[in-house]
Amino acid sequence: METQQIIALVTFAFVSTITPGPNNIMLMTSGANVGFTRTLPHILGIVFGFNLMIVAVGFGLVEIFNYYPMAHSVLQVGCIGYLLYLAIKIAVSRSDYNKSAGYKPLNFVAAANFQWVNPKAWSMALSAISIYNISGQWQEVIIISLIFAIINIPAASAWAVTGQKFQSILTSQTSVKYFNYGMAALLLISAVMMI
Repeated sequence: METQQIIALVTFAFVSTITPGPNNIMLMTSGANVGFTRTLPHILGIVFGFNLMIVAVGFGLVEIFNYYPMAHSVLQVGCIGYLLYLAIKIAVSRSDYNKSAGYKPLNFVAAANFQWVNPKAWSMALSAISIYNISGQWQEVIIISLIFAIINIPAASAWAVTGQKFQSILTSQTSVKYFNYGMAALLLISAVMMI
């Protein structure tokens, strides 16, 4: 991979991971409800799950969509259904700012698995492999995956920290409730925009 391709890939990885989407909205919600430290497994799960997806797509998973276009439509419906479920969970959750245990952040495994039903993750992985894996060699797939991992950690962390900053203004159950309603609505909007 040439230097200018790597620069273009780094730019693509940064823009696609820092912009709003289901992962980032959920990270901000988690940061606001339980803080950065308890959100860390969620961040690491995203990084692991998404990079596993890039490798799987790079090693041939994309061919399923080429041979069976209906599989893409089924995936989209499943993604929207799951995001609707998550939005409802966020909307009805409670913060633990008063030490109640109503809000449960995603753990490592759940966050990694979530990537497979995240429409933005699919779009990013398919785009990255089709645009930057020019030679079709496995080494390029690994480089793409590593670059996304390096970029994704600070980008995801920034969203969780931003959410944590909201804790200073989310001082009542009512303010937390409306914040979670807003985050649930944004999660649904981001999912619909990916379709």
